[in-house]
Amino acid sequence: MELIRKAEEKDIDSCIKLLKQVCSVHAKIRPDLFCDGKTKYTEEDLKLLFKDPNKPVFVYEENNEVLGYSFSQIIILDGVVHPSIIKTLYIDDICVDENSRGKHVGKKLFDYTINYARDINCHNVTLNVWEGNDIAKKFYQSMGMSVQKETMEIIL
Repeated sequence: MELIRKAEEKDIDSCIKLLKQVCSVHAKIRPDLFCDGKTKYTEEDLKLLFKDPNKPVFVYEENNEVLGYSFSQIIILDGVVHPSIIKTLYIDDICVDENSRGKHVGKKLFDYTINYARDINCHNVTLNVWEGNDIAKKFYQSMGMSVQKETMEIIL
């Protein structure tokens, strides 16, 4: 049986495992910024994050095993650029366990996250994709996303 739900403290070990997989992908693309085997959040970070209503984390569970997650953050733009307040759901990270890819877990998590954004009256959903992560880029494009802006750099 499959289920998508808010992450709970019992999901920390599974999320750490998935966070390491994400870091491994990023380390191959940008070893100057990412170290293989590391994670962007600690167990303590996750305990706090899972309780933060402005940073919803959803997990995809099948037969009591977490196979993927979606980390996001609610961002409010105060109307400086636009005359009204704009509420955005920023997807910080979506990951599907490497052994479960190709089973539409990512699509289900993405759709769930988009529906959540609609339910809380967001204007849009945004995310970042690292240059060189062509698989992720193609996935998000297939979900209907398009480029909003690009971040550029010069390494010194």
